Amino acid sequence: MRDASGRDIPSRLAEWMQPFRYTFTAPTWHHVMVLVMGAILVPGRRTVASALRVMGLDQIPHFTNYHRVLNRNKWSARWLARRLFSRLVAAFVPSEEPVVIGLDDTIERRWGARIKKRGIYRDPVRSSHGHFVKASGLRWLSVMLLPEIRWAGRCRALPFLTVLAPSQRYWDEHKQGQRQYKKLTDWARQILIQAALWLPDRRIIGVGDASFASIDLLNDVRPWLTMITRLRLDAALHKPPPRRRSGMVGRPPVVGKRMPSLKQRLANRKTRWSRLLVTGWYGRGERMVEIVSGTAIWNHPGHRVPIRYVLVRDPAGELEPQAFLCTDLDADPLVTSSAGSFAAGRSKSPSPRFAAISASRPSGNRQTRRLTEPHRSCSACSR
Repeated sequence: MRDASGRDIPSRLAEWMQPFRYTFTAPTWHHVMVLVMGAILVPGRRTVASALRVMGLDQIPHFTNYHRVLNRNKWSARWLARRLFSRLVAAFVPSEEPVVIGLDDTIERRWGARIKKRGIYRDPVRSSHGHFVKASGLRWLSVMLLPEIRWAGRCRALPFLTVLAPSQRYWDEHKQGQRQYKKLTDWARQILIQAALWLPDRRIIGVGDASFASIDLLNDVRPWLTMITRLRLDAALHKPPPRRRSGMVGRPPVVGKRMPSLKQRLANRKTRWSRLLVTGWYGRGERMVEIVSGTAIWNHPGHRVPIRYVLVRDPAGELEPQAFLCTDLDADPLVTSSAGSFAAGRSKSPSPRFAAISASRPSGNRQTRRLTEPHRSCSACSR
């Protein structure tokens, strides 16, 4: 294969891209290969113009054909996402382990008269508890595979599907009377179930931050995958409903008695804590933390979901206490604290991959346990 200037496309690159060939027509595929090679070589922003410039094609008369690949030509982005997801899982996740996927949203700062789907959102990078910063742009919701890359020594996020979540202002102006406004959790529900349908024979664990700690979202995706998110310390937790005895009248209760909140348990000196030795907690090597776990029903007026919660605190007092939840009641109590790295929105933290490994293990009886991942070889390294 040759580009517009007569140069050969590297055979290794053509081999890597061959599984995605059949969703494009022959002319579009030729332009796609040029753009992919230009995106690999270009420094800085990866735009169509910069990709053509680094390939020496910025002065060709038919340069608009390369722009049409993204704005006019017909091809299925969902088919490409499914193909990419399956190949990533086959390369990085052994068949006996669950597939851990992460969910996160990001803001692309774009301006212009033609960019109508942009909105004004909270900037999570520059905002803090006492300082609120807004940002204008496009909000993208990305779902990514979270494998443990053996040669890198840490977990990497590999995006395979990204959807645009328009602002409510745009929806009210352009979608009046057509459909109800889709919130961020609605888009999350759709792409999580889509990812589960693509791998019907694998167990999937989804990890998200506090934005996805929604009872409706957790209830809807619970039949399809196990979900792990942050949990508010003041969340209303209830015991399971008692068994209905013979002779009782009236409607059966849906929840049991109200349990003390996690904030109250944190302040209670009688709370029994278990010590856990964590490796790589926020990039500080080994660190001793204390956890307390249990099962409960997270109740909200008209909505409820059974969860396993884990409350984590730092005995040294340097890090703030955190709470996590898991929709799998039979999972190991360590599953939520180990996957809390991504749920907490941090870059350096315990491996979310460990959530998939510890989910099928017994918790054990020792008061102090070590949270590390066993040595194993990656399937991609042996190929």
